[in-house]
Amino acid sequence: MKQSEAKARIEKLRKAIEEHNHNYYILNSPVISDFEYDLLLHELDTLERKYSGFASEESPTRRIGSDITREFRQYEHKYPMLSLGNTYSTEELREFNARIEKVTGSPAEYVCELKFDGASISITYKRGRLFRALTRGDGTKGDDVTLNARTIKNIPVTITGIRVPDEFVIRGEILMPRAVFDRLNDERNNEGLPPFANPRNAAAGTLKILDPKTVASRGLVCNFYFLLADELPHDTHYENMMEASTWGFNVPESISLCKSIEEVITFINRWESERKKLPFDIDGVVVKVNSLALQEELGFTAKSPRWAISYKYKAEQVTTRLLSVSFQVGRTGNVTPVANLEPVFLAGSTVKRATLHNADQIALLGLHLNDMVYVEKGGEIIPKIAGVDHSFRNENSHEIKFIANCPECGTQLVKNEGEANHFCPNYLHCPPQLKGRIGHFISRKAMDIDGLGEETVDLLFSSNLIRNYADLYELKTEQLVPLERLGEKSAANIIKSIKTSLSVPYSRVLFALGIRHVGETVAKTIASRFRSIDELMSADLELLTSVNEIGPKIAASIISFFFDSDNILIIKRLKDYGLKFSEENVKGPESDILKGKTIVISGVFLRHTRDEYKDLIEKHGGKNSTSISGSTSLILAGDNMGPAKKEKAEQLGVAMIDENEFLELIGEE
Repeated sequence: MKQSEAKARIEKLRKAIEEHNHNYYILNSPVISDFEYDLLLHELDTLERKYSGFASEESPTRRIGSDITREFRQYEHKYPMLSLGNTYSTEELREFNARIEKVTGSPAEYVCELKFDGASISITYKRGRLFRALTRGDGTKGDDVTLNARTIKNIPVTITGIRVPDEFVIRGEILMPRAVFDRLNDERNNEGLPPFANPRNAAAGTLKILDPKTVASRGLVCNFYFLLADELPHDTHYENMMEASTWGFNVPESISLCKSIEEVITFINRWESERKKLPFDIDGVVVKVNSLALQEELGFTAKSPRWAISYKYKAEQVTTRLLSVSFQVGRTGNVTPVANLEPVFLAGSTVKRATLHNADQIALLGLHLNDMVYVEKGGEIIPKIAGVDHSFRNENSHEIKFIANCPECGTQLVKNEGEANHFCPNYLHCPPQLKGRIGHFISRKAMDIDGLGEETVDLLFSSNLIRNYADLYELKTEQLVPLERLGEKSAANIIKSIKTSLSVPYSRVLFALGIRHVGETVAKTIASRFRSIDELMSADLELLTSVNEIGPKIAASIISFFFDSDNILIIKRLKDYGLKFSEENVKGPESDILKGKTIVISGVFLRHTRDEYKDLIEKHGGKNSTSISGSTSLILAGDNMGPAKKEKAEQLGVAMIDENEFLELIGEE
């Protein structure tokens, strides 16, 4: 490889890895498997070693991925949280053992722990009480999620024991059980929200929610795996974890003391099959030197301890031929590339198709038509292409390119800044979007119109009886009776159900409209703040983003929806048919204590949720805002107030009060 080619490849790998770090740590939405990520990181490390002139301290090979966000206050880790070196082969495990025994001069003792796939947390206890809980962050400092950690039932708030250090740190993994994950995704699907990709993403995302009550409802648990203190009760890692379990910490029973590397490999092989019986996801085994004195002697690299390694299980993988790539258009216009494959048996089923996620993933894989590709089941559920076997590539084969225009209607696709997906903006005339929006409109959580399934909607659409959901309210029984698979009884039931839907409340009507990024929960929030569709239609960006749960992306989507004259015409028709576009029995402010005051809420609270505080502000005549400016009257400041907001408030001299002072101000005991 030429120097110029090496430099270009290094830069491309660094950019890709940084994007994957952002997807994994911040968005909790990775698009590649751990194995694919490790391959990229290994390739970058190899190139940086070979072409040392291009090495950089800012390279992701030298730094730990970070989950730090601006919404939380950060604190330094007393003991840095480093990442683990990893391997996928028993040969490399034996090499790891050989390096250890070179130092010890005798067989080493190891502790094997299942590598639970969740969100890491580091908790400090002082004098037997939970003091502070931090995320991994960048390894040096982490986000303070103490209030959220307190809601997780198996994290002790107070502990007792005969050898408890006055101050210690214990680390664990926050997990979401698969059963809870499945229930949560069912709820999200019903609300029109994108499902979580896997329990790890769901757990990490939940830990960063600003409302502890929501965190408490998610059924998270914590498994503990490491104890640190200036003076520990024992000289070995295993004994310390056994001691911690007597203090009330959930140390998994699977932890095992191994007298040799062969016992370690036996443990790994046993759990490769047994792991499917666990209620949580694991992706490997962590192997640690048991002796703390030996750990100290072995020390650390810039990123990892030399006395521990992670053995990762490979996802089941097969090779097959890529026949073609098709592009699917979803209800909201998102265009998803799908690989069409020669049928191959994988993890219990025959796979013919695999997701390619988006244009970036296609470019990263560098796919060509008729490539032999490695296919695995991401999270052991959804088939995906993990790589290409270049030895089988035909030099004359065509490279796969992401399309520029919608495959259904020909409209030029759009890709918003900060978003990974392309989408078709022609939502009023693109057939899959039209039918998808109608299907969403009639769904149980929306207008709940019985008798109209996907096939019936297709039938009505192909018969030119409907083109949008407003057309449903003009249907007549005699139009439906002649259609295939419909008779008088079915037609009458459909018309009756359409009429019954006129009583559906305003919040569900808002959800049914299918505004991009507005799910069931957000629709309820909007309806409680904007008591009529007309009030919502006149709201600007600042007013919309002042409502909790409505960020800039959702606000821009709402404004764009109502900016479209065709949407306004559809809403006018729906109003004329009698749908509810306002909240009934609206109450005025309870008092004018906060009249004329613009209030910003920041932080996490104990006595009420942020939404409840926003309601209280409005009930007492005040106005909510998300941004601090010269017109801000005061700030209701909770725990973990963002440092940027605090600094700006101090610069502008804006008064800050805590929740007790606020409740006293409005007269609530």
